[in-house]
Amino acid sequence: MIRIEGTITTESVRASCVAGALAPDNLSGMETAAAGNEVVTAIRGEHLRSVTASVDDYLMNLAIAEEVCSYLLEKVGRA
Repeated sequence: MIRIEGTITTESVRASCVAGALAPDNLSGMETAAAGNEVVTAIRGEHLRSVTASVDDYLMNLAIAEEVCSYLLEKVGRA
């Protein structure tokens, strides 16, 4: 059995907002947290196609979360 593990780390001035927006969408084998100005997501799995699909979905969700948190910061004054 193969085991696939990786970490995606992205910088963001709104890291806690972005991590909070992403965490509810985590699948089993995924953990997302803010660490300072970084969003850190650990991904684990046993099937390459599933892990690849999860990473693809995560990156799309990451882009949307960044946009939403930026909007909240600019328009509402909080993120």
